[in-house]
Amino acid sequence: MAVSVGVFGAAGRMGATVCRALADDPALELTAAVDPGAAGEPLRRVAGVASDLEVAGKAEHLETPPQVMVDFTHLEAARSNLAWCADNGVHAVVGTTGFTEEDLDRFRSAFTRSNCLIAPNFAIGAILMMRFAELAAPWFETAEVLEFHHDAKVDSPSGTALRTVERMAAASDEWAPDPTTTEVVPGARGGEGPGGIRVHAVRMRGMVAHQEVLLGTAGQTLSIRHDSYDRSSFMPGVVLAAKRIGELPGVTIGLDVLLDL
Repeated sequence: MAVSVGVFGAAGRMGATVCRALADDPALELTAAVDPGAAGEPLRRVAGVASDLEVAGKAEHLETPPQVMVDFTHLEAARSNLAWCADNGVHAVVGTTGFTEEDLDRFRSAFTRSNCLIAPNFAIGAILMMRFAELAAPWFETAEVLEFHHDAKVDSPSGTALRTVERMAAASDEWAPDPTTTEVVPGARGGEGPGGIRVHAVRMRGMVAHQEVLLGTAGQTLSIRHDSYDRSSFMPGVVLAAKRIGELPGVTIGLDVLLDL
């Protein structure tokens, strides 16, 4: 029996890519599309999906909620979308970033009838990059993270960069202090994350999603880099999460648990 799935933000660039990936998988059935900017439009037209679905303006307009909703929207919309999912017993797979700890606590309280998976990155290579950086952290005294994204991304640093630094800082608390005493240009050293690890965010046309972790110790450095050149790189992770979200009670952060990492 195929899992019924819907998409919030279905007419957006990421949402349309998600729609096509879900529709192409035989274990999933795309049964809902929500986007207030394309209400009443045929999904075939706005997302290029071979489907007779019509885009709903709001989740409340769906006659039959699917088992799973995928959200790649923006922060305020995602908060409302997840509240609807929790209220209606619908599982949520979320790629939207920027949630606060208060948001996460609220989601943990709300998702009692269904499950929620929030991942800063759905690219399998990016998940491995974070794990490799975590493993390397105890063997180095200095580290910095550089993340590069397209110029339409409104938050910085990225959720992936923050999650990477959090995991590195949890793996080691023996980081050398920043030697900088003078910043000729304010902010030149980037932002200070957990453990004092510096994070640098680049926003540039032509980029999609890229990250490099640099680690250094006496006489050697290690670079761990992942590049997503196209939004299709996130789709295997999204499809995997849509299929298995029912196995993950409550709120899960990150895709790692589905990869046995």
